[in-house]
Amino acid sequence: MSPVHGSDLSKKQDARRFLDDYRADYPEDVLVIEETVSADQGVTALVSELSDQGRAPIIMCTHVDGISVPVVTNLFAARERIARFLGSSLEGLHDAFVAASSRAMPPRIVPDGPVLEVVQKDEEVDLSRLPMLTHFAQDRGPYLTSAIIVAEDPRSGIGNASYHRSMIVSRTSLATSLHSRGHLWRYLLAASEAKVPLPVAVVIGGHPLFMLASAARVGIDRDERDIAGGLFAEPLELVTTPQYGIGVPASAEIVLEGVIDATKHADEGPFGEFSGYATSRSTNNLIEVSAMLSRRDPILIDVVSGNAADHLNLGRVPRESEMSARLSERFPDVQALEYPASGTHFHCYVSVRQSTPGMARQVALGLLGWDPYLKLVVVVDDDIDIRREDQVLWAVATRFQADRDMLMIGGLPGSMLDPSSNGGATARLGLDATRPPGFAAERVTVAEEALLRAREILGGH
Repeated sequence: MSPVHGSDLSKKQDARRFLDDYRADYPEDVLVIEETVSADQGVTALVSELSDQGRAPIIMCTHVDGISVPVVTNLFAARERIARFLGSSLEGLHDAFVAASSRAMPPRIVPDGPVLEVVQKDEEVDLSRLPMLTHFAQDRGPYLTSAIIVAEDPRSGIGNASYHRSMIVSRTSLATSLHSRGHLWRYLLAASEAKVPLPVAVVIGGHPLFMLASAARVGIDRDERDIAGGLFAEPLELVTTPQYGIGVPASAEIVLEGVIDATKHADEGPFGEFSGYATSRSTNNLIEVSAMLSRRDPILIDVVSGNAADHLNLGRVPRESEMSARLSERFPDVQALEYPASGTHFHCYVSVRQSTPGMARQVALGLLGWDPYLKLVVVVDDDIDIRREDQVLWAVATRFQADRDMLMIGGLPGSMLDPSSNGGATARLGLDATRPPGFAAERVTVAEEALLRAREILGGH
């Protein structure tokens, strides 16, 4: 489904309108659950069971026991669906994301929007009313997993939007982790140096394109809200928060406004992270909330945490797109790239049409240098479908020799959430699983006419 165009941007950028349109266009890809589901792991259990069946639809739960609002989840669990969000095919997903994000444009401030239907300030704020889910048995409690924290650089004024897990500490405060040590962390350091708290807004529930833009990997001089404008092909419509004037999506479901004071902390975790492990590793920052904005009847747009496809694809597609663009510019022999689900964010498979000896090694070194999360890169020939892990592993089994085709570099900074790392320090490995010079073995094939006949026969069975 191509992005909707029109003059009424508030409707175009409204997640509800988008979901209604998507459900009309692809009814088989949306599963509505009307039975009662528990807010304590019930939603995750549905996603897990569907995944075991090879299914990854958008899930809409109309009755969730433990919270008072409907839940929409699993939005990003299928790459084909993300491609539809961008008006693309699966094969063109990376190029579509890069092209759209390169059209970045400044947002537009509007005087009103659905998220301002209910505004509560100071003593009216009660975070216990927030709709939140517990996703895993190991989680400390209910968490916001789709929380996008928006802040502005105290020095430059440039904005940032990024994901940070958050749990309730008190009626007016949340504990969160800035473990990515990204731009928000740098903003907080700058505010700390100036001895002032950092104003922030927490967006809970936005349009899938805004959510995807917030996962984009861009420099500190670029604002993810501008990237969202590129994905929408129109400026992102923002309203400003009442106290600090932070621009947040006008059609968001819920927004919290407050500050992070670098001197204040609160314990949080364990929490099921993308590695597939529960972790208590955290910066334990405290968000003190002074205002809550919402629609009159908000819905919870959830991201399934842990190593679920919903969580992994949301972060993975922007990273893949960035790496694909870099590789294509530098190495025209590269044919395709993918971060497989089995490797969470740590593995990458690349196919090349190798025209120069050693090109596969150079590609592996480029990726291992560009992406600090990567621990393993496997480079294969272009006759291997990198979306099929059995084919990649077959190439390793039959075209790779460890004493000749392996590159290893140790003592590099990696992910703080990798449980095998030493305080975030990691080693990186490149495997050249392309055909070596003089490789004479011929891959077995079946004639196309025989395959066509087999399809005819099996079509009747």
